[in-house]
Amino acid sequence: MIKQLPDAERPREKLLMRGTDILTDSELLALIFQTGSRHTDVMTLSQNLIKRFGCLQALFAADKQQFCQTSGAGPAKYAQLQACLTLIQRLLQEPLTQRQALQSSTQTKHFLISALKLEPHEVFAVLFLDNQHRIIRFEKMFYGTIDAATVYPRVIVEHALNLGSCAVILSHNHPSGIVKPSLADKQITQRLIKALGLIDIRVLDHIIVAGHLTYSFAECGDL
Repeated sequence: MIKQLPDAERPREKLLMRGTDILTDSELLALIFQTGSRHTDVMTLSQNLIKRFGCLQALFAADKQQFCQTSGAGPAKYAQLQACLTLIQRLLQEPLTQRQALQSSTQTKHFLISALKLEPHEVFAVLFLDNQHRIIRFEKMFYGTIDAATVYPRVIVEHALNLGSCAVILSHNHPSGIVKPSLADKQITQRLIKALGLIDIRVLDHIIVAGHLTYSFAECGDL
């Protein structure tokens, strides 16, 4: 299909001549994939993927089995998409992984959104900070329903001590898209504040990520 187009209408040539903004999502996907399959050209494959998943967020969040259900979309194409996604996430997270101090709550939220918004299941993560609020490490620590049975304060305390952390920012995602904290969210936050407080480590915030939305316990007076 691409070979049948005039040069000026082919995705690569359009990008080089007119920039990325002019390209559709399916054209950008076609540039990532480069080739289609034996029975499906790359433009048709890209268009079918966009149509099937409805939006880029759903496409990038799909697991291998879901992705490969589209004709022409095999494991190799899935690997290409995941490599692209990982590079994007690393690019967004890079400024806050170089032992830099957190400059604002907005910067922190953007970092956590890039790290958690595409997770298909609930993930509980911790930003471990030094005494100048520079990031020592970001760790995804617990997976599954976030409640008292799945989040272990002792494990977080041990990590904080081993890293020499003086403060932490807690975070987890809501794949449902509902950003409001549950009762369990509030309870585990208080348990962690008490456990970390025993070793003089402050909980600066607990930020919930739901897609592009965030809820800050500190800003809402819930700490």
